[in-house]
Amino acid sequence: MASIAENAQPDPTFQKSEEARVRILSEALPYIQQFQGRTVVVKYGGAAMKDSDLKANVIRDVVFMASVGIRPVIVHGGGPEINNWLGKLNIKPQFKDGLRVTSAETMDVVEMVLVGRVNKELVALINQAGGSAVGLCGKDGSLVTARPRAAQSDIGFVGEVSNVKPDLVRSLVEAGYIPVISSVAADETGQAYNINADTVAGELAAALSAEKLILLTDTPGIMRDFHDPTTLINKLDIQQARNLISDGVVAGGMIPKVTCCVQSLAQGVKAAHILDGRRPHALLLEIFSDMGIGTMMVASSFTTAR
Repeated sequence: MASIAENAQPDPTFQKSEEARVRILSEALPYIQQFQGRTVVVKYGGAAMKDSDLKANVIRDVVFMASVGIRPVIVHGGGPEINNWLGKLNIKPQFKDGLRVTSAETMDVVEMVLVGRVNKELVALINQAGGSAVGLCGKDGSLVTARPRAAQSDIGFVGEVSNVKPDLVRSLVEAGYIPVISSVAADETGQAYNINADTVAGELAAALSAEKLILLTDTPGIMRDFHDPTTLINKLDIQQARNLISDGVVAGGMIPKVTCCVQSLAQGVKAAHILDGRRPHALLLEIFSDMGIGTMMVASSFTTAR
């Protein structure tokens, strides 16, 4: 007598699903070959850090990239978590011109949250997903040397990047680890500073000669009309980006992000991307497709490859 398994007919829906999965993997092969062995710096922040499902998607994307030979480096922020802990300690968050006013007391909280909580949580999640992550901050190995933010002494310990020494990160990447870096750094005296994570990501990408810098944000990318996603600009070069700033098309919180991309491109990064981190698997959609989903910036309009 034939068993039930021998008489069972293949499920057509299941077969189509599996065929689609294999086809997608096959179509991704040229991109995997193109970026294999290349470094991609990802600034992780925004809604993708707060929503558990989006966070899981980002973590899986990062582990997938590492599994196919791409070398991801993660730089993260953590503003909402900092605000949460300031509230628990009855410290009122203050901002000036979009920057967190960082007193000595606030700096202690920033360092505790970014280095001790957010960083280690991301490391644990990547490890649980099958990756090998190592948590760092700018202080480790003198990775980032800070200096006070010029001409803004009234905002406390908010810093700028004075120097980047990428040797430690490069060694970890070459050994197969995924560095996860918080944007706390110290100056030459050892004083800690809170530095914008976009800025740290851009300067680190330049120091590593990265193939790509990717900023995960809460917008679809650069749009000619901020309120109309259909006006998304898919690709532009440095000069076009500067024109958009001077014309007021790029404004508000998007200015430092675009400026960070421009500076990294001017220092040799091949491409910079501003993506909507609220879209599931935004990293893979951008890297492994021709059109991508956000805005890609290159040094020159003569550069055509995505």
